Amino acid sequence: MAVIGTGADRIYPASNEALARRIAEQGCIVSEYALGTPPLRDNFPRRNRVISGLARAVLVVEAAARSGSLITARLAAAQDRDVYAMPGSVHATLSKGCHRLIRDGAKLVETAEDVLSELKMGVDAVATGSHFDDSFVDRVLLAMGDEPIRAETLAAHLQQPAAELQGQLLALELAGLLERLPGGWMQRLRR
Repeated sequence: MAVIGTGADRIYPASNEALARRIAEQGCIVSEYALGTPPLRDNFPRRNRVISGLARAVLVVEAAARSGSLITARLAAAQDRDVYAMPGSVHATLSKGCHRLIRDGAKLVETAEDVLSELKMGVDAVATGSHFDDSFVDRVLLAMGDEPIRAETLAAHLQQPAAELQGQLLALELAGLLERLPGGWMQRLRR
């Protein structure tokens, strides 16, 4: 599912058109804006209300002090959704927003298992509910190799857009097949 800040017939940026087609074929594209609505700056924070409303919970992994993710987290809290945040280095700019969320009452999580535990879901439930077939999982894990790898490098090996791969990597992380490491690295755990 993708929630967009334009009309459903306008994909922004245009480089995401192939990804949008795949999402539409395998899921849905949601927009509260009329067809033809261009990518107006104010529409993107407003669309976050729809994202948080559709979600059971919101997890913020990295956020600067002024981040759209913080808008989504605030809206989620107002909609009585759970808000989770991952802490980071006190020196990292992209940790400032998460630290503020935790200070303001977001639940601190450090691993995918923490999130699943909070949501009362087991790893098996996530793995079983995944729409990935074994060949996709094997292809990703084979491309990862035995050493840590960056998502951009993995996307290049798989010849897949990095933005599209991020959601798939999250599902594999929740299934316990890989873990994220500091600095944007990740490592295969099993298989």
